[in-house]
Amino acid sequence: METVLSGIRSTGNLHLGNYFGAIRNFIRMQHEHNCYFFIADYHSLTTHPTPENLHNNVKQVLVEYLAAGLDPEIATLYVQSDVPEVAELYLLLNMNAYMGELERCTTFKDKARSQPNNINAGLLTYPVLMAADIIIHKATKVPVGKDQEQHLEMARTFANRFNRLYNVNYFIEPVAYNFGDDLIKIPGLDGSTKMGKSESEGNAVFLADEPEVIRKKVMRAVSDAGPQTPNQPKAQSIENLFNIMKVVSTKDTIKHFEDAYNNCTIRYGDMKKQLAEDIIAFTTPLREKILEFASDNEYLKKVAKMGAEKARESASKTVREVREIIGFKPF
Repeated sequence: METVLSGIRSTGNLHLGNYFGAIRNFIRMQHEHNCYFFIADYHSLTTHPTPENLHNNVKQVLVEYLAAGLDPEIATLYVQSDVPEVAELYLLLNMNAYMGELERCTTFKDKARSQPNNINAGLLTYPVLMAADIIIHKATKVPVGKDQEQHLEMARTFANRFNRLYNVNYFIEPVAYNFGDDLIKIPGLDGSTKMGKSESEGNAVFLADEPEVIRKKVMRAVSDAGPQTPNQPKAQSIENLFNIMKVVSTKDTIKHFEDAYNNCTIRYGDMKKQLAEDIIAFTTPLREKILEFASDNEYLKKVAKMGAEKARESASKTVREVREIIGFKPF
């Protein structure tokens, strides 16, 4: 059984794009692999060094992933800062990470441009911390997006460099986990091709959104004047509405509006009303679970403690062996 690791942002609510993108695959993966999922609260400090409410942000993310279907009895679900061994391995890897390679990292250059008044050391060494997260559990596969591919390549670099410097074959070279056709991309309500919290306001439908909030968002979704000729190609904004409908509505509903579009009788107001109700029907069970988990602090405490213990069992073994390889020995 392969070991798979994935980081989870410690800020932001989950939306339909997250759910149909990575999360459904995480739920499946946890039954097929030895999975570690961690909430990356250390990482968040590189862009938000003085968070207003770090603990509640982490709690909300934990709650929503539990509600979405991650099982802490099967997978190892933990908070990054609950595993101090990560910070120690990060420090040790930093000793053999070079300024030049870190400064050339695309995400560092992008972040430095976007936050010129906060170019901190953590931002520069972000790839080293990510490498520590991965190799501390000897992960063989890591689900990564396009923006993280370079970081995974650097994790391989640091793992191989350690092996070479100390003449060992200790760290495994991690590779990308490819979801392939299982990864469904959900477009935004604003006419963009991506649903995400960082996009424009009203672009995303969050799993915790109340029904009335969903109705307002969907009714404000970008559309157009409607087709002027039968079977006219759809504009991107209209294609988006149909693509969202494909994951939350019945086949009969989709066919009804496809036919209406193709014969130029479609009424987008009716389509949006139907889409909103279908989204509400889909998200309501998830929202109810979110509310249930959020009110059970004892269970959340138990989950976090159990995850930390499982993660530290793996992490402490790695750090102990790394210290021995480097040459740290007690007197």
